[in-house]
Amino acid sequence: MSAIWTEEAKFRRWLQLEIAAVEARSEAGFVPDEALCTIREKASFNVEEILEIEKETKHDVIAFLTNVAGRVGPNSRYIHEGLTSSDVVDTCLAMQMRDAGKIIVADIERLVEVLAKRATEFKYTVEMGRTHGIHAEPTTFGLKLLLWHQEMLRNLERMKKAVATVSVGKISGAVGTYQHLSPEIEKAVCEKLGLEPSSISTQILQRDRHAEFATTLAIVASSIEKFSTELRHLQRTEVRETEEFFSKGQKGSSAMPHKRNPITFERLTGLARVVRSNSIAAMENVALWHERDISHSSVERIIMPDSTIALCYMLRTFSETLDNLLVYPERMEENFNTSYGLTTSQTLLLALTAKGLTREEAYRLVQRNAMQSWETKVHLRDLVLNDEELLRHITPEEINELFSIDNIMKKLKTSVDIIFERNGL
Repeated sequence: MSAIWTEEAKFRRWLQLEIAAVEARSEAGFVPDEALCTIREKASFNVEEILEIEKETKHDVIAFLTNVAGRVGPNSRYIHEGLTSSDVVDTCLAMQMRDAGKIIVADIERLVEVLAKRATEFKYTVEMGRTHGIHAEPTTFGLKLLLWHQEMLRNLERMKKAVATVSVGKISGAVGTYQHLSPEIEKAVCEKLGLEPSSISTQILQRDRHAEFATTLAIVASSIEKFSTELRHLQRTEVRETEEFFSKGQKGSSAMPHKRNPITFERLTGLARVVRSNSIAAMENVALWHERDISHSSVERIIMPDSTIALCYMLRTFSETLDNLLVYPERMEENFNTSYGLTTSQTLLLALTAKGLTREEAYRLVQRNAMQSWETKVHLRDLVLNDEELLRHITPEEINELFSIDNIMKKLKTSVDIIFERNGL
């Protein structure tokens, strides 16, 4: 990924574009064949020399063209003819974003595969579902991973669309009116570069395209942060249902030899903040003066390489860490049993309303016992079986049936099967 954003790679794309423009104009009869042959043969550059020239010109495209012209000779007058700097810079940036986006698409596809594999592996691994961090009702670890799998599939489609949005070039001159070129030349050049020609432009491609690309990167990064945050919680000592793989010789703390910390997921959480922040800068670039100003340029030189490189790292690192994630089903079962049957409260509530009680009355009876269970650490079922008021409406046999682990798991398995099938796994 980082190779896309080097000075060498940028100038190589600039040269590719300039030669494509000469070819297109030659095909249209504006450049002699011998001049085209000379340009193809001799056109080259040296990065260090360009940077040295730029110290004087204070203009990177002119420095580049000067360096190339020195190698081509008199026929260099056909290079950049009719073009403006942004024709080169913006179309090159589109190529870079396209190429970077394709790598990210492939990385997302890899993560989707890992999520599918591990979701299937833990399809029926029972875990306590939590809302507000508090035990709610049973779920499975496989469902959690399936949820993430589906989110990454949405991110995959978002990323593909964003890549298509930025895979657009412009060779339309100083304010986009083809004063010294033509739409046909633009179309021919873009075809050679694997881009679509913009249907309309000013001196630049419009930055809503770049903002869509950057915000899509930010959404994908936010998903990685979401998953990482959950796994950080699950590694807490009090929970310890999952854990990052801890390699031989790895150290967790300079002070405490026992430490095994979720450092990778914490790192990914931090990087998401960078990618997200960069998307704000991309949106700030949308509003420019008239047909263009240059305020966007310095921003993009930072945020596009940084965001694509960071997200590439995040996706690959998360995929590898998830693939090697340690999962402790026995600990999930232990945690499941620490809430004294309280997670069956809604099942009991609904059973009472089915007997004819109002929801308010049923809620009062169940909550009264539930609060006592919290305080006394006595199983909710045992308290309910000794509640004479509640037993007027439901039998002990029915209560035991409601609290039966086998029945709860059977219902959960049925739901899991439906959800997995609905999502294609």
